[in-house]
Amino acid sequence: MRAASLCLGLILLSAPAFADDKAACAAGIAMLKDEIAKNPPESVLPKLRKALRVAEREQGEGEFDECLDAVGDAERALKR
Repeated sequence: MRAASLCLGLILLSAPAFADDKAACAAGIAMLKDEIAKNPPESVLPKLRKALRVAEREQGEGEFDECLDAVGDAERALKR
């Protein structure tokens, strides 16, 4: 019984972080779409498209941390 209470407590504590990641993922996908629409340099465009594809897939799977990893990859490509 105590283990179940502990697990429930951990789940409840992680819920706000999960919601933040979900919102950040959606914002990152919107940013990627905007950047692609701006016609970036040909050297960056494939990286942005790949990042968008991966981010959308991970969003659909509920893997928001991995979505944010893809968005981060795109942000680094834009800074170069």
